[in-house]
Amino acid sequence: MTDSASVVGIDLGTTNSEIAAFIDGQVRVLGPGSIRILPSCVGLSPSGELLVGQAARNQQVLYPERTVRSIKRKMGSSETVTLADKTFAPQEISALILRELAEWGARALGRAVERAVITVPAYFSDAQRTATREAGTLAGLEVVRILNEPTAASLAYGLADGGPHTALIYDLGGGTFDVSIVTI
Repeated sequence: MTDSASVVGIDLGTTNSEIAAFIDGQVRVLGPGSIRILPSCVGLSPSGELLVGQAARNQQVLYPERTVRSIKRKMGSSETVTLADKTFAPQEISALILRELAEWGARALGRAVERAVITVPAYFSDAQRTATREAGTLAGLEVVRILNEPTAASLAYGLADGGPHTALIYDLGGGTFDVSIVTI
């Protein structure tokens, strides 16, 4: 694996999140088995076990006071969320999601995931971008860059190949809809 493969890309989504790496000349979404999407949901079970992803989403109906989703909407704010009797900042919840994705990546790549590019909506403010970077750091990642989601999509699909052109890129996510005009 080349050194460029040592940086993963993470889409820290409102509804779902993913991790990908550039392997053998192409972008591959990583995950355990056939699973490639992690619900952006965190919870504490009644026994106090930390739940991230599908397990947290599954308990949300029964224990909404022990579960949080769509934390991305609070990034960069001073709001906190309470799960059972514990209080968390938005970046702490996001760090748990990022840590789970890093573990997925480590299992798929056969080595620790330490460096990442994390995508954010194009409209994210400096405070929201800073909070996202902090979440990455809390997850044990070196955040190489914070990248706008539509820009990341244009790079992943090879729109930088070939001659100069202009493209309209849209990202219709679970909780956001971004459109960017990119001149390449």
